[in-house]
Amino acid sequence: MPSISDKLKSLGVEVGTDNLKPSLRQEKYPIEAVIEGYEITTMHGQTFVVENTFFSDPRNKDKPLDFTASLANIASWIGDPQILHQRPESFFFLDTETSGLAGGTGTYVFMIGIGRFTEEGFRLSQFFLRDPIEEPAQLAAVLGLLDECEVLVTYNGKSFDIPLLNSRYIFNSEPPLLKDYPHIDLLHLARRLWRDRLQSRTLGSIEENILDVRRTKEDIPGWMVPTIYFDYLRSGDARPLQGVFYHNAMDILSLASLLNHISAILEEPHGGLVEHGIDLIAMGKIFEDMRELDAAAECYARGLAFEIPSSIQSQAIRRWSFMEKRRHNFEKSIHLWQTAADYKEIYAHVELAKIYEHRMNDYSQAIFWTEHALSIIQSAGFPDLERNIWTSKLEHRLNRLKRKYERSQSL
Repeated sequence: MPSISDKLKSLGVEVGTDNLKPSLRQEKYPIEAVIEGYEITTMHGQTFVVENTFFSDPRNKDKPLDFTASLANIASWIGDPQILHQRPESFFFLDTETSGLAGGTGTYVFMIGIGRFTEEGFRLSQFFLRDPIEEPAQLAAVLGLLDECEVLVTYNGKSFDIPLLNSRYIFNSEPPLLKDYPHIDLLHLARRLWRDRLQSRTLGSIEENILDVRRTKEDIPGWMVPTIYFDYLRSGDARPLQGVFYHNAMDILSLASLLNHISAILEEPHGGLVEHGIDLIAMGKIFEDMRELDAAAECYARGLAFEIPSSIQSQAIRRWSFMEKRRHNFEKSIHLWQTAADYKEIYAHVELAKIYEHRMNDYSQAIFWTEHALSIIQSAGFPDLERNIWTSKLEHRLNRLKRKYERSQSL
């Protein structure tokens, strides 16, 4: 399969910026005639930028673009408390469009979209690479805007956008200045929050299922973006790029909305914004990871009150029970293990046997739960592999318990 570099060369475009000459294509529909924008002059030449200000989400006028929720829990989750001390205007929401989805040094970042909150509204700047020869100017203009950035917000930016941008700076003999900002990658939080409920955690799926917004027919699928850009380089017809500008703009508006939404539900999990028990369970796991154990317990309790799939219910009970065990809330642990035992969970029987043996010295109850576990694994339909794993362990425990019980009776 030809590389991006090979494709560019086939179009008469030299890879890199050394000795690169302006394109000879005839532009019947140049970008300046298709999208309203202006040129920025940098020390490396000129680049094209499109700017717009939004006061609400154009996909749903009832949804204002704001930044009101506390970031305390997000700061705790990503382990970077310094973001709490930054003004909303210093958060920059970044998304790129590239000439290839796989990345690599032959991939151009032909559009860099950056949104930020201002006194006038949510300001979106889209730096467009009209010709690869303009890349140094584009990158310089972006750095000029990022001078005011204190926190980056992306969606998969840690794995894709930022490494790719850094590679373009290095390729142009500039230091990778985009590596030192505090960085909130919302993809990681979205996966933790909704992977058990949503089959896809793409930004488009999150928009429809979580933010309740839908794009218009102007949008184009992300996989088509590189082809549209190559067609533009070949033909000089910028008209199809209107859909790319729209796609990039909606991605960035969704980043701003999603950051506020996630911050809000983590700040007040039971304030009415969360309508699914599965989501509450996922939030319980996040709070548990952050050692906010009271908040985790409340999310688990509220989530289990919903009708949720048995696999998620079982997992939540198990996590909650061991969390309570770690903080020595044995009464709650016993209750949860008894609930799990009703669903024939072997680990719950073992934990009950252990707590009756070691904390209560009630060997008869410990024997009861061990024998009950053995009866379950010996029943028809129990998986052979699990039976082989558990049988020797449970029989060894039962023999030891019986010896301890006999000694206790002889005293």
